[in-house]
Amino acid sequence: MSKPVLFVTLLDYGAGNVRSVRNAIRHLGFDIKDVQSPEDILNANRLIFPGVGAFAAAMDVLNKTGMAEALCAYIENDRPFLGICLGLQLLFESSEENGPVNGLGLIPGGVGRFDSSNGFRVPHIGWNALQVYKDSDILDDIGNHHVYFVHSYRAMPSNDNKEWVSSTCNYGDKFIASIRRGNVHAVQFHPEKSGDVGLSVLRRFLYPKSHVTKKPTQGKASTLAKRVIACLDVRTNDKGDLVVTKGDQYDVREHTKENEVRNLGKPVELAGQYYKDGADEVSFLNITGFRDFPLGDLPMLKVLRYTSENVFVPLTVGGGIRDFTDANGRYYSSLEVASEYFRSGADKISIGSDAVYAAEEYLKTGVKTGKSSLEQISRVYGNQAVVVSIDPRRVYINSPNDVEFKAIRVTNPGPKGEEYAWYQCTVNGGREGRPIGAYELAKAVEELGAGEILLNCIDCDGQGKGYDLDLIKLISDAVSIPVIASSGAGAVEHFSEVFRKTNASASLAAGIFHRKEVI
Repeated sequence: MSKPVLFVTLLDYGAGNVRSVRNAIRHLGFDIKDVQSPEDILNANRLIFPGVGAFAAAMDVLNKTGMAEALCAYIENDRPFLGICLGLQLLFESSEENGPVNGLGLIPGGVGRFDSSNGFRVPHIGWNALQVYKDSDILDDIGNHHVYFVHSYRAMPSNDNKEWVSSTCNYGDKFIASIRRGNVHAVQFHPEKSGDVGLSVLRRFLYPKSHVTKKPTQGKASTLAKRVIACLDVRTNDKGDLVVTKGDQYDVREHTKENEVRNLGKPVELAGQYYKDGADEVSFLNITGFRDFPLGDLPMLKVLRYTSENVFVPLTVGGGIRDFTDANGRYYSSLEVASEYFRSGADKISIGSDAVYAAEEYLKTGVKTGKSSLEQISRVYGNQAVVVSIDPRRVYINSPNDVEFKAIRVTNPGPKGEEYAWYQCTVNGGREGRPIGAYELAKAVEELGAGEILLNCIDCDGQGKGYDLDLIKLISDAVSIPVIASSGAGAVEHFSEVFRKTNASASLAAGIFHRKEVI
C-alpha cells in the first residue's frame, strides 16, 4: 500500500524568496497546496505563511485579495497556523515601517524599528539565542541552539500581549521571537535558514502528534553570534563549465603554460559540503557577471535552485545584477534581474560596480533618485536583502591632506615608508579605479538602502596573511549596518582576530575553505 500524500497549505503572495520554505517542507515529506483564493485559506488543514518583504506591501495584497479577512477567521478559529518573519509581524495591530500601517490586529501591540543609536547594527542579521517562556511545542528541540534572524523591525512584549509570547530574543532590547496560542504559532526567525534546528521547528509543526523525544527548551539567552560565511567564486571555465575558482589578488588563472581557470570543484556540491561543515551562510559570486547578460545566465540560476534544495542556511548571490538592454532592444531593470535570483533561491543579492556608480552620483548631486539598482531592490525586498560589495585597493600617501578622501594612519607603512593610506574603490572585478574612497562609498550606500556591506581588499586577496584590520575598523566604525570582513583569511586565528579587533559582524573566506584548511 502506498503512503498517503501529506499536504500543507502555503500562503505565498509573490514577494521574495519562499523557495527555501518550499524546499524545507518537501525535505520533511510534505507536498504543498498554494493559496489561490480566500477559500483555500479557510479550507486548509495546516497553513504556513512565510511573510517576505515590506509590511505595507504585504497588507495591501492581503486586503485587495480578501485574504486578510480569511486569515483572521482561520486564526480566530484556532486552526493550525505557522507565520514566519513578516508572517509574525502582520498579526499585530500596526507597523511603523513606511507607516504607520494597520496590520491584521489579532495580537495587541505595534511593530517598530530597532534602535541603532545604542550601537546595535540594524538590520539584525545572524544567529541569536532564544529565551523560551512557555510550552511552545514547536520550539522543543531548540535548547541552547542559535537560530537565524534577518529583520529591521520587531514587536515588543507587553502586558497586553504576554499571553501570546512564547519566546523572546535580546538585541539591544528584548523583542518577541515567537508567539503561540493554541494551534496558532509564529516565529520572527527563519526556521528554513536555521539548519537542522530550524528544520526541527518545521517538523514539529507539520507532525504535531509525533512522539519525538522532548528536549529541554530552557537555554540561557546569549548575544548575537559572529558569522563565518563560505564564499564560492563561480565562473565558466574555458570549456564552458561552471566551476568554483579562487583568485590571487583577483587573478583566477593558473600560472601554467595553458593559463587555465583555477578549478576547485562544482558549486552545488561544494555549497552542500560547507553547509554540512557548519558554515553560517553561503555566498556565490558570479565573477563572469559583468561580461554576460544576467538573465541569460541560466547556469547560475540553476546552481541556486539545486543548492537551496539541500542547503538550509542563507544564500547570497552577486555579480551582474544591473540594468540591461539586450540585443533585441528589450530593457530589463536590475529589479527584474534580482527578482529572478530571489525566485531561484537567493536570500540576499550583492551589488558591486552598480552601487559605486550610484554612490558617486548621489555624492555629486545629494539627490536620491530612487532609480539605482540599490534603491529599487531595497525598496521592494527590504534593505536586509541587499548587500553592497566593496572592492578597494590601498593607496599609500605621505599625509592625509594629500587626497580629498578619508585617509588613515596604517599599521604597516608603505613601500617608501608612507604612514597613511586611502582606500580607492574599483569596479569591473578590480580592473578600474574610481574617484571615490571605501569610507565615502560605505556611508553613501547605507543612506541609499544597503542592509550590509561586504568589505573586500584587493591587496589581501588570496594572500592568507590575515584581513586588512585598518580598513575593516575604518568602515565598521563608520556605518551602523553590519560589515562582513573579506579577503586574506589564512588561518583560524585570523577569524578570531578580526572579531576581537574590529566591529565586523561576520567574516567571509573562500580559499581557506576550498583547501579544507578550516573544517
